[in-house]
Amino acid sequence: MALPPTVPFLDWAWDDLIFLVLAGVMLAGALFVVIGRDIIRSGLAMIVAFAALAGIYVLLGAVIVAAAQVLIYIGAISVLILFAIMLTQTKSGPGALVFHRQWWAGGLAAMGIVLLMVIAVINTDWPGKVGERLWSATGAIALLLFSDGLYVFTLQVIALLLTAAVVGGVFLAKREEAPDPGEPRPSTLERLRRPVDVTPPEQP
Repeated sequence: MALPPTVPFLDWAWDDLIFLVLAGVMLAGALFVVIGRDIIRSGLAMIVAFAALAGIYVLLGAVIVAAAQVLIYIGAISVLILFAIMLTQTKSGPGALVFHRQWWAGGLAAMGIVLLMVIAVINTDWPGKVGERLWSATGAIALLLFSDGLYVFTLQVIALLLTAAVVGGVFLAKREEAPDPGEPRPSTLERLRRPVDVTPPEQP
């Protein structure tokens, strides 16, 4: 059974309804990232916002941009941020975020940016309605990314940087607590260089 051309009782196009739903989910996720008290849940909300933005790219016909959004921002950056938070967050530290006293400055800056965006949208002479949706040439872009040596080298450098970031997070997370709070903690390199006593215990 095929869907009707417009949404029943609303007389909207399905694309418009899906866009409003995705935009609402994206804005809600972004707002929760800013005002959320739990840093882990804020990171998960950031993934939801990125996924909704990828859906908007699909509606616009930019399939390659949506795929890059999912692979890079959701599959790499967001997961890397969550791993870094979980690996470096100490158990004795506060589980909830603390708002700083400069929140009013951030609020004023956000309101100024929104005002500039509204002015730009109102004063821009937008082109007329496009009859057919323009789809990107995904195959040509994929061949360019994997055939040009410059793009291949750039992808390898990014992968190396992400791997180094993960290794650094694990390295920082493996620090041991000192038995005495006043005693300085030995660095990880010092513990690795310290010789291990393998002498068997004396038999009575």
